[in-house]
Amino acid sequence: MWSPIDTARKLFDRMNERHVTTWNAMIDGYGTHGHGKAAVELFNDMQQGVIKPNDITFTCIISACSHSGLVVEGIHCFTSMKKDYGIEPTMDHYGAIVDLLGRAGHLTEAWDFIQRMLIEPGITVFGAMLGACKKHKNIELGEKAANTLFELNPDEGGYHVLLANIYATASMWDKVAKVRSIMEEKGLQKTPGCSLLELRNEVHSFYSGSMSHPQSKRIYAFLETLVDEIKAAGYVPDVNSIHDVEDDVQEQLLSSHSEKLAIAFGLLNTSAGTTIHARKNLRVCVDCHNATKYISLVSGRQIIVRDMHRFHHVKTGICSCGDYW
Repeated sequence: MWSPIDTARKLFDRMNERHVTTWNAMIDGYGTHGHGKAAVELFNDMQQGVIKPNDITFTCIISACSHSGLVVEGIHCFTSMKKDYGIEPTMDHYGAIVDLLGRAGHLTEAWDFIQRMLIEPGITVFGAMLGACKKHKNIELGEKAANTLFELNPDEGGYHVLLANIYATASMWDKVAKVRSIMEEKGLQKTPGCSLLELRNEVHSFYSGSMSHPQSKRIYAFLETLVDEIKAAGYVPDVNSIHDVEDDVQEQLLSSHSEKLAIAFGLLNTSAGTTIHARKNLRVCVDCHNATKYISLVSGRQIIVRDMHRFHHVKTGICSCGDYW
């Protein structure tokens, strides 16, 4: 059975004439679906043809490399952009390189890169840096990135939450409390997690911890059984990001995350063998990503989740991202 990205490539190959936008869309599609090597191969093909890359092409290809851990390839593309095509890097390109280095754990290199930028670093750049520090648990650089972000965008609560999570992972509870206090004083709130699932031409919305859906009681009851099943298969709840509550409450909070509610709804309302398609407004958390893999394993279903950055194709306990996102 053809996947959407395979179908897109078939259509791309059949086109008699391609615009730079067409190439960009295909490269970006490969990137968001986690096919970094395919994106690089297509980019190489583009360079051999008549249509030349533009600034957006380089944003797409560097981002594709970032999602697949292709650090050397991504850096090469960034260097080639100015050297071979005379394209000056923009904030998006710089942010993509910081994301590329940061995701791969090269945090010192990413920070040094920021210091050497030819333009004043912006929110995109420091946001990528903070996200990388959260992923790799780097407190020192995380604080530096966060403090800059607080100055650049003082009304965004999400950066405070990321910093608090970095502190929580390191069990620095006094600093977690301080960040929370600052958020309360400024009236800042975290963006609530929301997942969407379309069923029979109707879009169903799920918010973390919410009971607003008509099938909520049925969904939560089903999730209790499902969590027991995936635990038996090897799933262990990741409670690192939840604190100040008892262990059983931690697990209850994790079980009520929006994507788990959406997936459970999908399983309850579709027949065996049907692929579950869900979308989320935030990055998929580590626990939900792990749980989704086990759900696909015990249910025999393919589950596709589109978060704010990429697609996750999960089948038989394995995700297309290779646990790199």
